[in-house]
Amino acid sequence: MIQELSVSGEGGRLDKYLSTRLPDLTRSYVVKLLKEGCVTVNGGTVRSSYQVKAGDRICVEIPEAVEPEILPQKLELDILYEDADILLVNKPKGMVVHPAAGHDSGTLVNGLMDHCKGNLSGINGVLRPGIVHRIDRDTTGVLVVCKNDRAHNHVAEQLKVHSITRRYYAIVHGVVREENGTVHAPIGRHATDRKRMAVNQKNGKDAVTHYRVLKRFRRFTYLECRLETGRTHQIRVHMASIGHPILGDPVYGPAKCPFPGLAGQTLHAGILGIIHPRTGEYMEFQAPLPEYFQSLLKKLETD
Repeated sequence: MIQELSVSGEGGRLDKYLSTRLPDLTRSYVVKLLKEGCVTVNGGTVRSSYQVKAGDRICVEIPEAVEPEILPQKLELDILYEDADILLVNKPKGMVVHPAAGHDSGTLVNGLMDHCKGNLSGINGVLRPGIVHRIDRDTTGVLVVCKNDRAHNHVAEQLKVHSITRRYYAIVHGVVREENGTVHAPIGRHATDRKRMAVNQKNGKDAVTHYRVLKRFRRFTYLECRLETGRTHQIRVHMASIGHPILGDPVYGPAKCPFPGLAGQTLHAGILGIIHPRTGEYMEFQAPLPEYFQSLLKKLETD
């Protein structure tokens, strides 16, 4: 695919200019394209630091994406429930849900392909077989996987109309004064950092998070958060937006974590409830708090 751009004003560095004009491309990927000679300015190749000027004609050749072959991999999966249509798994901290750049093995999908012997829904393509929704790499907890397209469509429709029960547990910075509350604020891409999400009144999608206090500590609060919608990084963005970022969150929280060794946000998908796609019965599944989370709560109790 070839993208041609005409510059109408001063644009600054070429790599930054292109990542702004072509928001689907990361800045690192733009730099890669420049190094490989896939970007020309006025017919010639230039460096990333080239200063874009009015009147420049930029041509970007984006290679066709090649989907890698995803191989089954024997991994230890904590399966909470399984039948012919669905599977509920308790995802551990640090496990990526589906393959992506830099993560082509050791993902939940790799393990599912081995466990299910290929019996997974195909609606979301070869990179996400069986995956209807996802949770972040460092978020733990329960996730539903679909084994066939019928089940996938049924569960996806429940997600669409927000009828799935999703309760998360989180430790946040600061002492939350009210017993419960709701954050109703649209979420979209951050204006300048496309790897982050943000409350975005102009271009965001509707997002609602309900929360209630479970325990207050001297400097932190233990919360239950209920998702009404399911936007990317929703709880992390919403809690940060009200001044209570999640403890350990390297993206939306303080740069320095007060607990050395804590890897990623303290966020756990504890309860998930769905209508079974075949029986029509409401079923609810619970994943216990991981050991690191329980230990942290005990430490805060004695702080």
